[in-house]
Amino acid sequence: MKLEFGYGPGVQTVELPEKNLMGVLVSNPMDHKRRGAEAVRHALAHPIGAPNLRTLPRPGQKIVIITSDISRPIPSWEVLPPVLAELEAAGCRPADITVVFGLGSHRHHTPEERRHLAGDKVYDTVACVDSEPTDCVRMGVTGRGTPVDITRVVAEADFRICLGNVEFHYFAGYSGGAKAIMPGVSTPEAIACNHRMMTSPDACAGKLEGNPIREDIEEAGAICGIDYVVNVVLDEHKKIVYCAAGDVTAAHRDACAYLDRMYRKAIPALADIVLVSQGGAPKDANLYQTQKALDNAKLAVKKGGTIILIGACPEGLGSTAFEQWLTQAPTAHSMVERIGREFQLGGHKAAAIAMVLENARIDLVSEMDESFVRSIFLNPQPSAQQALDEALGRYGPEATVLAMPYGGATLPQCSEEKESAI
Repeated sequence: MKLEFGYGPGVQTVELPEKNLMGVLVSNPMDHKRRGAEAVRHALAHPIGAPNLRTLPRPGQKIVIITSDISRPIPSWEVLPPVLAELEAAGCRPADITVVFGLGSHRHHTPEERRHLAGDKVYDTVACVDSEPTDCVRMGVTGRGTPVDITRVVAEADFRICLGNVEFHYFAGYSGGAKAIMPGVSTPEAIACNHRMMTSPDACAGKLEGNPIREDIEEAGAICGIDYVVNVVLDEHKKIVYCAAGDVTAAHRDACAYLDRMYRKAIPALADIVLVSQGGAPKDANLYQTQKALDNAKLAVKKGGTIILIGACPEGLGSTAFEQWLTQAPTAHSMVERIGREFQLGGHKAAAIAMVLENARIDLVSEMDESFVRSIFLNPQPSAQQALDEALGRYGPEATVLAMPYGGATLPQCSEEKESAI
């Protein structure tokens, strides 16, 4: 049996006996009725839990549309025009509308990047700005102690529309919904306060109820106030295949349910070996991004098993704080202990890797130097085939193997969940 995994601009190929392969996790077959901007227009015409958008804002109100920054996959240039058409139908003037790119803890955009995200027509019609973490308004504090410090242009708006894409998130459960507010337009300090709960066993992909991080996010969104959401679901090629619009909770949950039907994958048992890739460039540009695939793969591997992480990582680690945590830690476990007492953005992904290492071995197939990979507690491998051959040798001829060629998207769900300690 031959399998291919995206690796930078190319692929890594492996061959293994068919008897060892438990399955290849790809998206479930779906009949997507609408795609792209058509899906967005349909969602706006059939809102969930709310009236049509064009009936809600009043002329003269300050309106903000919050969307993601350039590090996120939502094609804002496709979503924004139908939303602006609804606002125009409501009688709102372009001068009263501002598109805000939620930076979270990320860098500011160049003007060219903002134009790309908005699309030429939108960029030339309404104000398009980055959130500003140094100019925020304290709107309240959540029950878990997270300050709701919101960038001023959003805090002072009369009507707030949140855009986003819904995908599995390794500790917030799902992206989308109120995540446009927290962390999107919040301060690094507020984000750190929310994200410090990532070590909770309930802070995991695909979980909403009882997830402390998601519940804190939604409380922050409620304190700020969200009047409308437009959330899209993307396929493996980052194209819109579904959209839900309307109430911040009802529409978000509808999009989550659609995502589940696409990407939640039942597996009969945990595997000895999991082969996983982000799908190649640009999603495996660095280990910071490739880690997304690792965090889904951990749900499919036995305690004491091996995850073979396939990601070119030509840019190396991809984050200064991430690198500092990985390279300065005396042991992998020390990062798990550290994140509990000292949350730091970037460091949180290092701790996430360390949490996987508590239960499984990680072999990394990448372009990074072998000695450097060893120094960050991972096992370097020259190819996916060699990594697999060695793993089969360790676990024996009956070893079970699971393949996840789009690991950041597919979420394994084992019927023997009680076996997993990860």
